[in-house]
Amino acid sequence: MPRVGQGSDPPGNLSGRRILLGVTGSIAAYKSVSLLRRLVSLGADVTVVMTDAAKRFVGPLTFQTLSGHPVYDDPFDPREEILHLTLADAADAFLIAPATANTIAKLAAGAADDLLSALALSARCPVLLAPAMDAVMWEHRLVQRNLEALREAGVTIVPPETGALASGLVGPGRLASEQTMVAALEGCLGGGSWSRERVVVTAGPTSEPIDPVRTITNRSSGKMGYALAASARRRGAAVTLISGPTRLAPPLGVELVAVETAGEMRRAVLERVEKATLFIMAAAVADFRPRSPQPGKIKKGAAPLVLELVPTEDILTEVTGRCEGLFVVGFAAETDRVVERAAEKLKAKRLDLIVANDVSRPGIGFGADENEVTLIDRGGGVLAVPRLPKAAVADRILDRVDALRRSP
Repeated sequence: MPRVGQGSDPPGNLSGRRILLGVTGSIAAYKSVSLLRRLVSLGADVTVVMTDAAKRFVGPLTFQTLSGHPVYDDPFDPREEILHLTLADAADAFLIAPATANTIAKLAAGAADDLLSALALSARCPVLLAPAMDAVMWEHRLVQRNLEALREAGVTIVPPETGALASGLVGPGRLASEQTMVAALEGCLGGGSWSRERVVVTAGPTSEPIDPVRTITNRSSGKMGYALAASARRRGAAVTLISGPTRLAPPLGVELVAVETAGEMRRAVLERVEKATLFIMAAAVADFRPRSPQPGKIKKGAAPLVLELVPTEDILTEVTGRCEGLFVVGFAAETDRVVERAAEKLKAKRLDLIVANDVSRPGIGFGADENEVTLIDRGGGVLAVPRLPKAAVADRILDRVDALRRSP
C-alpha cells in the first residue's frame, strides 16, 4: 500500500501512482533520497532500482527504509521471475534521477546490460530522465545527440539546472529541482503543474500564393514551435498548435490546426486565443503577400515580372490589443542588432516575453535542430540561453514563463 509521509505535501495526483525511481552513479544520487521522500509524501508508491555505480554513493538500505520496498539492482534476483518485465509492467512511470552520461548513452544505443537499462527498454509507461553531470559533459555534442535520440523515442528529458557543480565550476548540469521533477511526472501522468493551462502555439512558415503554382514563403521548419507545444503538453497543459506547412508530426496529445496563409493563421488564432492562458507566437509569418494573386499560372516571358506586395496581418498586435491579461510570448528572428531589435518589438507589440535569435548564424537558424536565444521580458530582464537542442530551449522558455508569472 502507498504510504503518506510526515512532510507538508498532501496527497495529490501522484497519490496511489506506482513509480519506478532509477538511481545511477552520480554524485547527485544523494538528492534522490530527498526526491523519494517527496514522492512518498505525495502518496506515490515508489520502488527504487539502482545501478552498481549508484551504490557507491548511497546505500540501498536508505532507499528501502524510505520506500518500504526492496531495492532492486540484479536482473537475476531470485525474488522475482523475469524481473525487468514484472517491474516494468507494474509501473505507471519510470523516472531515472540522476541519469549519468553513461546511462544516457546506453539507453540511446538500446543497450540493456543491467536491470535499470533493461527496464527502460521494457517499460510501456512514460520514461523520464533527469540528467546530472558536469557542464563540459552536458554540453558535449555526443551527449546532446543521445538526448535528442531519446526524445525522438518518446523519452521525456527533465533538463538540468545551471548552478554550482561538484567540480567547483558553475554551469548547466545540476540535477533538476524536486519541484521540476514532480511536475514532469505529473505532466506525463496527466494533471501536471500546467493542468489548468490552455496554451495556443503557432509554428512554421506561412505560404502566400502568387499564382496556383508559386508562393512567397520562408525557411522556417516549425521545429521550435513544435518543441514548445510538446513541452507545454508534458507539463499537463491543453495545447492547440496552429501550424503553417511543415514536414513535422504533431506532438502526442496536441490539437493541430493546419493553415497556409497569414490570413488563415490570424483567423485560427483569434478563434482560439480568447480562451487561452498563454499564447506563444513562434510562427514565422510572411511580412508581405501579393496584392492580386493570379488565378492562372503566370507564364515566363522575356520581360521582368513585377509583383506588388502588401503587408500581411499583424497577429501579435491584434492579440495583445484584444486579450487583456493573456500572457503573450513573441519571437524575433533577426540578422543584426538582435537584442536591440527584439527589445523594440517587445515594447511595440506589448508582449510579456520575447525570444530573440540570430538566424544568420550557422547551425541555429531556420531549419536547424539547435537554437541559441536571448529571453527579454517586459520588466527589462535579459536571460541568455546557450546553444542547445530546440526541445531543451523550449523547456528553458517555459521555465522562464513560469518564473515571470510567479513573480510579483
